[in-house]
Amino acid sequence: MKKNWRIFGAGLIVPIVLILVWHTFSTRGWVNPQMLPAPLDVLKKWIEYGAPREAFNPAVESWLSWIFSGEMVRDIMGSMYRVFAGFLIGTTLALPLGLIMGTNQRIFVLLNPLIQLHRPIPPIAFTPLAILWFGLGDAPAIFLISIGAFFPVLMNTIAGVHHVDSIYIRAARNLGANQFTMFSRVILPAAVPYILSGVRIGIGSAFICVIIAEMLAVNNGIGFRIQEAREYFWTDKIIAGMYTIGFLGLAIDIAMNKLNNYLLRWHRGLES
Repeated sequence: MKKNWRIFGAGLIVPIVLILVWHTFSTRGWVNPQMLPAPLDVLKKWIEYGAPREAFNPAVESWLSWIFSGEMVRDIMGSMYRVFAGFLIGTTLALPLGLIMGTNQRIFVLLNPLIQLHRPIPPIAFTPLAILWFGLGDAPAIFLISIGAFFPVLMNTIAGVHHVDSIYIRAARNLGANQFTMFSRVILPAAVPYILSGVRIGIGSAFICVIIAEMLAVNNGIGFRIQEAREYFWTDKIIAGMYTIGFLGLAIDIAMNKLNNYLLRWHRGLES
């Protein structure tokens, strides 16, 4: 426990130093505060962005209720819904396809050129088609997010199957394992570390895609709020929105890392 707290404390050093430098530049007038507001101004806007109106007693002055709009809760709920919906669709499609391509050489040869052709295309390039096919709203956003999550999970799943140690396969064959047993007891468990790495990368890609999608095709969410703030030149709200999605992504990445460590506690490469 003490070691974890030391690691956590060491990780705070660089952010604190950067915040102090940022504060110094902003408060001393070395940069235009309209272009880069001070950290305290961003924090104030973040609190205004996040606190729900219902948190106040009706007796409190009405102007406080007006300032604290509570937009953040609704925006987070909208963004997280799109992230998880798109990520679930992309992962559900990528996992079985990756396992099939990894275990069947003929299917791999047939599909790999098509996969490699589309993999370098960034999801943002599909935005015009997504809007044309699905219109505006959640559907095109979820479509773009599913594309962003699909390829990392697919490629890592294929790599995981291809990198199964041949010693395991030969040992299973010598013991008379059939194809199903070989897949379920040897190939799939050995590929799990790669698959989980792909899932972790995929959820990160989903967060990138949701911001882009909300800026273009949705009328709510954190990405939409950042775009709205840009139009009105609310720099403090832009930065507040950026760090909101950053904290959400960090929390989910930490949760994914904990899950990976739990599921891979048997793995010889994992530190105890």
